[in-house]
Amino acid sequence: MTATPGTPAIQPYPSSSAARGRRGPGPLRDAVVLVGLPVLVAFALPAAFAGGGTRRWFGGRAESQRADAQAAKDAAATAFYELDTAQRDLRISVETIAAVDDSPAARRAVSDFEALGRRIDEVSQRYIQAVDAHDLDRDDLEAGVAARARAELTGAKDELLRVRQELDRFGDSLGPLLGKAETQLARLAPAVERARQSLLAASNALDAVRDKRLRADELAARLAALSPELTRLNEGAGRHGVPATLERAERVQREAGAIRAEAERLPERAAEIDHRLVSLRTRAEALTTRAGQVEPVLSELRRRFAAACWQDLQQVPAQAAENVRQAELRLGEAQVAREAQRWADAASLLSTVRALLNATDEAVSAAGDRLSRLNAVQKDPQAEIERTRFAIRDAQRLAMTGRTTPDPRHARPLDEAVARLERAVGTLEGRHPDYWHFLTETEGVRAAVARVVAQIREERGGGH
Repeated sequence: MTATPGTPAIQPYPSSSAARGRRGPGPLRDAVVLVGLPVLVAFALPAAFAGGGTRRWFGGRAESQRADAQAAKDAAATAFYELDTAQRDLRISVETIAAVDDSPAARRAVSDFEALGRRIDEVSQRYIQAVDAHDLDRDDLEAGVAARARAELTGAKDELLRVRQELDRFGDSLGPLLGKAETQLARLAPAVERARQSLLAASNALDAVRDKRLRADELAARLAALSPELTRLNEGAGRHGVPATLERAERVQREAGAIRAEAERLPERAAEIDHRLVSLRTRAEALTTRAGQVEPVLSELRRRFAAACWQDLQQVPAQAAENVRQAELRLGEAQVAREAQRWADAASLLSTVRALLNATDEAVSAAGDRLSRLNAVQKDPQAEIERTRFAIRDAQRLAMTGRTTPDPRHARPLDEAVARLERAVGTLEGRHPDYWHFLTETEGVRAAVARVVAQIREERGGGH
């Protein structure tokens, strides 16, 4: 190397003993080299050999403050990360509740979580600003700056921890709502699968019915109407909501189950309708015969009893004949409906037939029953009188049990019953007594007495 004027050349330190022999004694040459170094370089060497650089040059206090600030930064970063993780986890819970529950409590939970989110954003922003405001890796970081950084980062950490506690408390409060939501979600998939299986079973049942040459057009139409519901189920709760999907699945399962049950019962129903057709037709024929016997009964009533005893029965023969005629018409319509396999129409028509025949049966029976009862009371009216008096006396004894005087609420209707019976007995006097009026009056008296007895027993408890 060429030395500048006034500056001795710096020679490389010898790397071997041979080189030192050629250039003279090593220690002396080393001393010359060191003395010849510039002053600034000489002062820099100790620090360079020590390996510290500028940080050590400013002393230990700055390094201590830097370390404290870095620790505060690390603690704040941990708090920030944990808060962010907790918020993400809780958001899943809140979204679960919102998807399942539309109650006021659920809506309030969503609103409260959004408010907490805004609070989290605020403290997170302050944390980020504190981190961005201080470069703790600068070589010339001063102790005061490091101390301020530590204070700001510690404050940010404390705010993050406080908000984390609020978030934890809010999460704890969601327990009941979350449990309910999770329960509904757990029900969702099984409910949808049950609905699908019910639809499949209903379809299979209809196929089985058709194999027996029985049409099930109404049931098939009802099953087809459920097809859009199956489409909505397949679209999922994400589109239609969990509550609506659960309700739809349960409704589809219920309706499909009803279709299946009716389809499985269809062969039995067809056989039942066939049986009813035969039975009601036979009954109509029998009533036609019985209705023809009403006129002789009416003739005897007219001959032996006052008009009041039989006038209300004058229309029975004509009404019976008309009812039977209508029943036969409806039977023919029911047969046509059966052959067309319109099962509901056939069943409805047969119910109408049964009602017509029941009314006819009652009217025809009433004529014969009237003659029998009038014969009995004409022969022995005293039996009816004694029967009614016994009911009155029995009620009077019950009313006096445990009392010295009867309760007016019981005594009054019983006294009226006695008077009413005496008036009915009075109608038997004369040449043509109205036996039917007498019978209806005694029946009315016994009914009134029975009501008093029931009242007394109810008031005394348990029929005692």
